[in-house]
Amino acid sequence: MPLKRDFSTTIFNNFPIRHDWAKEEIASLFQLPLPELIYQAQTAHRLNFDPTQIQVSTLLSIKSGGCPEDCAYCPQSAKHEEKIKADRLMSVEKVLEKARAAKAEGATRFCMGAAWRSPKDHDLETVCAMIEGIKNLGLETCVTLGMLNLEQTEKLKNAGLDYYNHNLDTSEEHYEKIISTRTYQDRLDTLAFVRDAGIKVCCGGILGMNEDEADRVSMIATLANLPRHPESVPINMLIRVKGTPLGNADPIDPIDFIRTIAVARITMPESYVRLAAGRTEMSNEMQTLCYLAGVNSIFLGERLLTCPNPEKSSDLTLFNKLGLQIANQQNRAIS
Repeated sequence: MPLKRDFSTTIFNNFPIRHDWAKEEIASLFQLPLPELIYQAQTAHRLNFDPTQIQVSTLLSIKSGGCPEDCAYCPQSAKHEEKIKADRLMSVEKVLEKARAAKAEGATRFCMGAAWRSPKDHDLETVCAMIEGIKNLGLETCVTLGMLNLEQTEKLKNAGLDYYNHNLDTSEEHYEKIISTRTYQDRLDTLAFVRDAGIKVCCGGILGMNEDEADRVSMIATLANLPRHPESVPINMLIRVKGTPLGNADPIDPIDFIRTIAVARITMPESYVRLAAGRTEMSNEMQTLCYLAGVNSIFLGERLLTCPNPEKSSDLTLFNKLGLQIANQQNRAIS
């Protein structure tokens, strides 16, 4: 006869917003039987969102290649054996053309990424013009431009920027194995500038970079204990790119990935948890479990910066099978 277990001590009544998560608490969530973990994640999700609604964003690389950083996962680094050729910053009108097309496809947020360590002032002026134009189209805006100082953050805020993406990538303990050209504290400092300016934070990480479960625990603890939870938490699965130091990394176990999604949902219940890079390597069944674990946001479109993304038709086919719908900007919680 199976052994009965009492889970009553692990079920949270109201999933309060907390910023004092101990790593031991988060580690205990990772160790829950998967049905119990998914149940808790589902409960947290339903308290804050309509679980049938998926927010959709589009991500465009507005300046690719030639980055001076040495991130071990990124083909845009100029330091790797095989690298993407550097190009110039796109024109404002070309970006607005892409934004109009994204809106027609159902995107509510338009995200832009540039392969910089940090933006130069004259480039930032162009990006601000892009932000203003996209806002006039009725879309939310997000950019990822590398490290920022206080003055740059204020310029982005004044241009009307909604979100700034700056991922932690991994745990502080594993970080030095992934990048050496900036510190973990550099990332936290940029997040603080963005948060203090009143811009929403988009911050998550990448799984499958030879980290272990303790690193995933530590990364989630750092995110969940920020002074304000990131409004958007992208969880990426490493896309192994030939010529990068992580090109031959062992793939992460799908269940370990799904556990991380669920723990992110439980510890940051009001955040959008986004299934980001790596979906081309996921089966429909794996993506379905991610939605059940609390994912309520994806990128729609052919590419994520320089990497492939599933075709829109395949996403819509899966949504139809699951009874999910693309959300508008007013899909927040049933409270």
